[in-house]
Amino acid sequence: MRSNAKRPATVQRRRALFLDAVRIMDDEFQEKLALDDVARRVATSRRQLQRAFAEAGETSFRAYLQRVRMERAAELLRGSRAPVNQVASAVGYRQPAQFAKAFRRHHGAPPSAFRVASAAPLAA
Repeated sequence: MRSNAKRPATVQRRRALFLDAVRIMDDEFQEKLALDDVARRVATSRRQLQRAFAEAGETSFRAYLQRVRMERAAELLRGSRAPVNQVASAVGYRQPAQFAKAFRRHHGAPPSAFRVASAAPLAA
């Protein structure tokens, strides 16, 4: 019978892969990032990087990248008057409509409404 317990070296290796990939993604989120490219850069296979995200990060490559992009987009919308299409481009989306759909799904409001709500003063 096979045990679900992972060897400490495997856990440590996957954690290191996850952290290396996260550093790349946090620094280069605005670029076109593909799982295969990041895997190559951290010297592992696509499948091993997927496992690292699942086990060490409790997420997927795609979900993590989208979360980074959506958090940065929210910061840009709060802190600048840049048009939504410029914010979309700044966080790695080529199509503003695709960005707006992803932003709405992530934040529960379209980018323009989010900006307005973020700028509204809080009631005392």
